Amino acid sequence: MCPVRRPPAQPNQPSQPNHPNRSSLRTPPTPPFNAPAARSLRAALNMGPEHVAYGMRASYGLPYVTEDLVIAWERELAAPTSHELTALAGVLWCSPGELLGRPRTLREHRIARGLAPEDVARTVGHEVLAYLRMEENDDWQGTDRQSAALADVLGLSLPDFITVTGRDAKLADLLRSAVTTRWQAYVRPVHKMVPLDRRVLEDTLQELHKDYQGQMTATLSWGGGSGDSSAAGREFLDRIVERFWATVQRSGP
Repeated sequence: MCPVRRPPAQPNQPSQPNHPNRSSLRTPPTPPFNAPAARSLRAALNMGPEHVAYGMRASYGLPYVTEDLVIAWERELAAPTSHELTALAGVLWCSPGELLGRPRTLREHRIARGLAPEDVARTVGHEVLAYLRMEENDDWQGTDRQSAALADVLGLSLPDFITVTGRDAKLADLLRSAVTTRWQAYVRPVHKMVPLDRRVLEDTLQELHKDYQGQMTATLSWGGGSGDSSAAGREFLDRIVERFWATVQRSGP
């Protein structure tokens, strides 16, 4: 476990109401909580669930957190909210990102980096309320400069950047067309969306086209009917973005 700066305790911040229906047992989970990681980190510190609960109550102003609630999180019967996750990370001396599964949304990436909405909004040049609306609607809006600042502050890889800026669906459409028709015609539009080295992109599209066409031909030559061929084609196209990034990684320098 790499050393991290413990989030500051905030004993004087307004606490959640001290009644069960405000606990995360009734709240839809916001971040993709990694329960096994939380359990392992607690065990490494020789802490029991009751110690974690006490730390969250005493240092982070969450009087409703009990041993049973911590156990429920670890057993994946419930998941902590964003605020609870930050407090839990503080008690376990880790970063919030260590308690998360793979983030997919704008909000999840921010939480994984341990950043407040105000920090991200200020960095990218948006009003806080406008930025929060983008998180809630999963709909990033920004100039190229703002998008570059977003990628930098959240440490986004290129695949993650495409996902959080809502471009996955459009990319998938372009890739499906590339593998089912002439891939050469889609180098420019894909490159405009995904700024990869042009040679890598060309090699990737060519390989995907070859794989798709080869799979369709093989399915028919093995005696499969048109139904088998259609099913194989749908499976390939449904995962086209995932296949694209995997092929990019293999084709890169």
